[in-house]
Amino acid sequence: MAGAELVELAKRRGFFFGANGAYGGTAGFYTFGPQGAALKRNLEDAWRDRFTLREGNREIEAPTVMPEAVFEASGHLEGFDDMLVECGECGESHRADHLVEDATGIEDAEALPGEEVEELIRDHDVACPSCGSPLAGRDVEDFNLMFATDIGPGDGQPGYLRPETAQGIFVEFPRLKEYARGSLPFGITQIGPAYRNEISPRGGLLRLREFTQAELEQFIDPEADEPPLDRVEDVEVRLYPATAQDEEDGEYLDTTVGEAVAEGIIGSPWVGYYLGVAQEWYERVGVDTDRFRFRQHLAGERAHYAADCWDAESEVDGDWIEIAGFAYRGDYDLSKHDAYGDDSFTVFKRYDEPKTVERATVDPDMSVLGPEFGGDAAAVAEALETLAGRDPDAFEGETVTVEVGEGDERETHEVDADVASFSIETVTESGEHITPHVVEPSFGVGRTVQTLLAHAYETDEVDGEERTYLSLAPEIAPRDAAVFPLVTNDEPLTDLADRVASDLRAAGLAVAYDDSGSIGRRYRRQDEVGTPFCVTVDRDGVEGDGPETVTVRERDSAAQVRVPVADLADELAALRTGGTFDDLIDRYGSVDTDVETTEN
Repeated sequence: MAGAELVELAKRRGFFFGANGAYGGTAGFYTFGPQGAALKRNLEDAWRDRFTLREGNREIEAPTVMPEAVFEASGHLEGFDDMLVECGECGESHRADHLVEDATGIEDAEALPGEEVEELIRDHDVACPSCGSPLAGRDVEDFNLMFATDIGPGDGQPGYLRPETAQGIFVEFPRLKEYARGSLPFGITQIGPAYRNEISPRGGLLRLREFTQAELEQFIDPEADEPPLDRVEDVEVRLYPATAQDEEDGEYLDTTVGEAVAEGIIGSPWVGYYLGVAQEWYERVGVDTDRFRFRQHLAGERAHYAADCWDAESEVDGDWIEIAGFAYRGDYDLSKHDAYGDDSFTVFKRYDEPKTVERATVDPDMSVLGPEFGGDAAAVAEALETLAGRDPDAFEGETVTVEVGEGDERETHEVDADVASFSIETVTESGEHITPHVVEPSFGVGRTVQTLLAHAYETDEVDGEERTYLSLAPEIAPRDAAVFPLVTNDEPLTDLADRVASDLRAAGLAVAYDDSGSIGRRYRRQDEVGTPFCVTVDRDGVEGDGPETVTVRERDSAAQVRVPVADLADELAALRTGGTFDDLIDRYGSVDTDVETTEN
């Protein structure tokens, strides 16, 4: 399906459209219409079911605005940048790496250094997309993507809109570990908005300034915790390893999760486990697996803290887009917040049996350190303690040398060994404090919505007439069913149709009611928004001495069965949660009707 067709359908049928249109629109912001909001909510519920409930994890909801100190600790202030090039003629700014990708066919120009991107712009005569002026010779600069704000009145406290939901989980780890009773492994999930001040938003929901993420942070003991790999070892996956990407004719690897982990293609068993879980989940919600792959990050694009990282990618409109990332983040995040924050980001790991160990300790004489080092006295004492644990031999001389401060303000101090009061003590320990490692599956909800719509778009012919329909999974479709009276001037039919719609809604199903136009037109409208089942009340269902019945039409095949009204809610609920229409046909038998073309 072409991107323009998808955007037109999405706007016309109420899936999504550019926000603030009455004021000229705002690039990078989209409103989800009635159909899109329902589809997005169903997708989030399906993700929550698989990655929170079935995994035994817990969900939180953290603020979307956080103080500057959080992002100083996380590294976002210095390293959360995109490549920007500004047109010297019209002044428009563009993503330099995207321009290079479009002009050269390079897939991941983001991983290239800025100087090389500048050379590619010059060598390929890349021009400004807005005015056509050459961009050769223009500097490629780093542009921080975070939205800044002030917390409180006046100058207030500097803050930022979160660029990812993960930091809200990491910052609250000291409290969250208590809820988990300090026992590893445990997982925390969160679904919510994130914000990035994209240089050049594009592609509908593919690159936005406000978007929804669904993330899981799995906290593990790297020396003891193993994933339940046996649950997914036989799941078939299509991998695009870094080695294949580096080859001119590199090919996909079709294998199983178990084989890929055993052969070291997927470096982390935990990452492998979640690739298997994600593969099954994507199939469940309706991603076309023939247009889906897991691509390994190249060395240049992998974050410095990530030991192994893969992206789930889908093909949309001829392009491969990232819809999820799976990273082994190590202890980077918790260690950074432990160093910057005022709380403990470790957990206490209890030994099976107490251990007797020798430990180097210091008990510095602060009555000497205070007058000698003034405001640095506490830092000197802390440096002595750290040195004792790292290098006990440093205390064998008459003086001990330590360094305090950061960067250009770092200073060296000498302390008399007697003042440091170094000693070796024998202690019995019942455990130790460890910093958990983190495994992170992170999903882009909007990108998945656009993928599902693109992959579900189908055309065929019914009763000699071409139709367009969205073959959405019943669990994900915006509506569970639509209810029609076959004709609108027959009171018994309209009364029963009203009652059926009301009863289905009371049973928790999302139901549309439509009595406008021919029955065929009504079917086409529901097909185009992906409604999986249409319920039609006709004369045969209300006449006779038997129970009231209705016909249920399946969207993709247009096949129909006649179902008792008393059983309808249960049957539709079963279809939504995994039952098949063939099962319904087996129980009730199919019926042939001509209602596709019946006029009112």
